Amino acid sequence: MTTYNNIIVAVDGSAEAEYAFNKAVEVAQRNDAVLHLVNIIDTRSFAAIEAYDRSIAERAQSFAEEKLNEYKTIAEQHGVKEVKTLIEYGSPKTMITKDVAEKTVADLIVCGATGLNAVERFLIGSVSESIVRSAKCDVLVVRTPAAE
Repeated sequence: MTTYNNIIVAVDGSAEAEYAFNKAVEVAQRNDAVLHLVNIIDTRSFAAIEAYDRSIAERAQSFAEEKLNEYKTIAEQHGVKEVKTLIEYGSPKTMITKDVAEKTVADLIVCGATGLNAVERFLIGSVSESIVRSAKCDVLVVRTPAAE
């Protein structure tokens, strides 16, 4: 049976990410693994707006910190012994599998089947699809009950 030591779960505030988080907590518990909660702030999504509103990056950072702290507390309450949080800026499609997976020495990436950006998914494919294609470790894509 495969055991995992370092599990990444990508969260973005969506319902799909919450299902992925819950599944990652279960897997981390069973494997006594380190759970890395990751939020990638997609700078492309607010680059044009930031010219008019400089506080948007600060608000995105604050939202990410709040969300990750909430998830960390929940994971610890469910018995995950070591929970780390990480906020990065860039494209989730490349950051998760390249930078974050290397930094955390990930052997499993857990993500929701879909996320917040339906327009981007329609035009150029989902983040989960990109993770599955480019990850060097195992990937668990979690579907929500509505997606079944």
